Amino acid sequence: MSLLRFASCLALALWIGGLAVLGGVAAPTLFEVLESGDPTGGRVLAAELFGTIFTRFQHLAWILGGCLVGLLILRGVLGPRPRPFAIRFGAATLMLALSLVTGLVLVPRIDAIRLDTKGALAALADTDARKIEFGRLHGLSNGLMGVTLISGIWLLWMEMKDPH
Repeated sequence: MSLLRFASCLALALWIGGLAVLGGVAAPTLFEVLESGDPTGGRVLAAELFGTIFTRFQHLAWILGGCLVGLLILRGVLGPRPRPFAIRFGAATLMLALSLVTGLVLVPRIDAIRLDTKGALAALADTDARKIEFGRLHGLSNGLMGVTLISGIWLLWMEMKDPH
């Protein structure tokens, strides 16, 4: 059972650690460095580069999320069941669902807006429908990522305090 618990914690730590690094380090650094050399083209390149990195990470997150859900089920079946099992299972499933919605629904729509726009989105007028929709989708994506991150931190805390 301790091996299954360790595997659950590892999957969770990789998932939430990756989210934290992407949102807190990679994105700001890419935009800062690439924009400093070329404010317009650098921003477009940073967005494309981060989008590619984020998409690749999402695939890993889905694998880790699937493993986490599967490991929780396995631990529940083999016993003793992690406490509170239903809440943990619900949180892990919610995290995976939010990640899937972000990667399969929001990111393609964000990418379509980016492809439809010549140059940097920031250069568009604030009243441009593409810029407004991009801002809405980007904000929603960040919000879902934040919920996933906070839920993951909570799940990791639950694992650390539960001996099962």
